[in-house]
Amino acid sequence: MPKIDIKGVIVSNDDKWIYDWFEVDAVSPREITNQIAESNGEDLEIEINSPGGDVYAGSEIYTALMQHKGNVIVKIVGVAASAASVIAMAGKKVLISPTAQLMIHNVSTCVFGDSQVFAHEADVLKGHNQGIANAYMLKTGIDQKKLLEMMNKETYFNAQQALENKFVDEIMFSDPTKMSASIKNFVIPEKIVNKMRNHLKPISNETPNKDIVKAQAKLNFLKLKGAQNNE
Repeated sequence: MPKIDIKGVIVSNDDKWIYDWFEVDAVSPREITNQIAESNGEDLEIEINSPGGDVYAGSEIYTALMQHKGNVIVKIVGVAASAASVIAMAGKKVLISPTAQLMIHNVSTCVFGDSQVFAHEADVLKGHNQGIANAYMLKTGIDQKKLLEMMNKETYFNAQQALENKFVDEIMFSDPTKMSASIKNFVIPEKIVNKMRNHLKPISNETPNKDIVKAQAKLNFLKLKGAQNNE
């Protein structure tokens, strides 16, 4: 059975290369959908240890797994938080390690503008919350109102609680007849991502030396981060 890892921050396709340069664990929709396509419809094992990340990227991965013709077996081995918890709901069978957690919460964003902009964005976020709650509702059978209350409180579930609320189907390494999940994640700030994209895009068609570019990237990142902290 092909195995696909959802490890680290969930990011957009456009931002993935920046996380790769910094050697920060991250996953994007393109790499997951490519692996799904390569499976040729076989059953898939999805192993998750992720703090979440981009809501659109998470939704794309969830949808791709839901559309997969073969069975999807999800194993939560560390944490499935935020967008990663949505992806976990795509499993026909979801297992969780006895030491793992699952966390659900409201979508968040940053905006700049007047009162009308903020009011509009509040409505947008509410819509995203309802969309995410749909994924939880399909898996658990819990009504949307109760799920939205759980999300509003940023609810963590340990293995037993996740099982009791039907977010998962089984606790790994246990006898199912005897046993009835925002964390802080390293998401590179968008401001720095945009600056790094301008710094690191190749100026010519020549292939840059990876070690040199990576070293320069890390140096620029530290400079930019320091500048940001001083703002």
